[in-house]
Amino acid sequence: MFYVYILASRRNGTPYTGSTDGVAKRVWLHKEKAYSGFTAKYDVGQLVWYEVHETREAAFRRERQIKEWKRAWKIEMIERANPGWRDLSQEPFFR
Repeated sequence: MFYVYILASRRNGTPYTGSTDGVAKRVWLHKEKAYSGFTAKYDVGQLVWYEVHETREAAFRRERQIKEWKRAWKIEMIERANPGWRDLSQEPFFR
């Protein structure tokens, strides 16, 4: 399984879109600021949205599509799926 995910700094905060084959580990790495780039700089670490894909290529295409979207479109997608902006990485089903 491959994942496309959006992390945020807080509700309506800075969104970051990525893709991976290990979403739990990747989110943990972002939370720990193991990457010194964008997510560390803007304190982006809450998993607020994700979707599953069968192939790496499909996940990568979807990531690129979402990265081209306007911020408002990303916020709308998050609001539809996760209106409370819960950190989904803390949900029991995620662990």
